[in-house]
Amino acid sequence: MENKRKNKDFNPNNCPVTHCMNKIGGKWKPIVLYLINLGKNRFSLLQKSIPEISKQMLVNQLRELEEDMLIERTIFAEIPPKVEYNLSEYGKTVLPIIATMADWGKVDMKRAK
Repeated sequence: MENKRKNKDFNPNNCPVTHCMNKIGGKWKPIVLYLINLGKNRFSLLQKSIPEISKQMLVNQLRELEEDMLIERTIFAEIPPKVEYNLSEYGKTVLPIIATMADWGKVDMKRAK
């Protein structure tokens, strides 16, 4: 059964913030993009880096990011098969947003102590 995203095309007011959130918003996508950029580009590495995410949720998030052309999946012809995820050129355009989120988070974590 195909899994359809609820919010993929939801943007009744043609809002650029809503458009952005439809692509990279949610609890997990920014973290997945951040970790892939840090070199954690294998499924098992991502799973270890985000122990709170279920296997199925990680699969879904990776599929959606790939569908939106933010990441690319490379399958290596090995046994067992090896798969790596990397940011696409288009995906790299969201890095300033992710970096700004990380910077804000660092400051706010210190403030909250």
